[in-house]
Amino acid sequence: MSTWREQWRSLRRWRICFGGLRRTAAIGTIVAAVLLGATTLWAQEKNPYAGDAKAARLGESQFRINCAFCHGLGAKGGGRGPDLTRAQKKHGSSDEEIFHTISDGVPGTAMPANGTTGQGVGMTPEEIWQVITYIRSVEKKTTPVGDAQRGNALFHGGPGCATCHMVNGKGGRLGPDLTSVGAARSVDSLSESVRNPNQRLAWGLMESTKEFPQEYLSITLVTQSGEKISGVVLNEDNFSVQMMDTREQIHLFEKEKLKLCEISRESLMPAYDTKTLSDKDLQDIVAYLVSVSAK
Repeated sequence: MSTWREQWRSLRRWRICFGGLRRTAAIGTIVAAVLLGATTLWAQEKNPYAGDAKAARLGESQFRINCAFCHGLGAKGGGRGPDLTRAQKKHGSSDEEIFHTISDGVPGTAMPANGTTGQGVGMTPEEIWQVITYIRSVEKKTTPVGDAQRGNALFHGGPGCATCHMVNGKGGRLGPDLTSVGAARSVDSLSESVRNPNQRLAWGLMESTKEFPQEYLSITLVTQSGEKISGVVLNEDNFSVQMMDTREQIHLFEKEKLKLCEISRESLMPAYDTKTLSDKDLQDIVAYLVSVSAK
């Protein structure tokens, strides 16, 4: 049987231990409260600034700093980022889904996680919600009018779009891949690009997630034998040029051995006027491209 002194020591150790646990629990409660407060805006599913005009203006400023490089001023789409004025978003259309797209990025695409690139300054959860409020303020609820199924047939048929352009791995390689163009460009911009291809040229053949994608450049050259070849530039340096001709054949030339080498930011695509392609046909083709990019 233990003595009263041993019992007292045991009781004292228990009280000290219990007191430490209480202090630890108190500190843990404080830390948890701080973390909860810091992540409340992060975790919630609904935008706390929905419909707030002031928040939308603040969000526009953040958008210009962090997002406009890819998505364009006004969120209407850019060389790499999709048109965000459409109600239907490819990677999720709810406020919560858009929040996570901005925060986490989209693996395998040019969309980085918030604050992970040299572009912009990164955003707090509060600022991301403000950006979403801004996007909602410029969103258009209407969808493009057109028959996507008929547009599919036209794209791969008479007008010859698929001769130069690829969609979902099928088609030509001379022009830019159009699989995602329906999300990256506005409906008006797509229509304008068909009517006037030089108005706004797409990025080049080597679409990628690098910071500055290759520009689309056309080339016309004349060899020493007098052969004239036209196509698009694949790679170029001070001494040589690699190109793809209109038959999709790849060539590599030393510049000093060419009689002529002209490179320009002009499209090889012909302008389709209303006699060549009616407004209805164009509308259906655009509807097809939009439907493809939404999948």
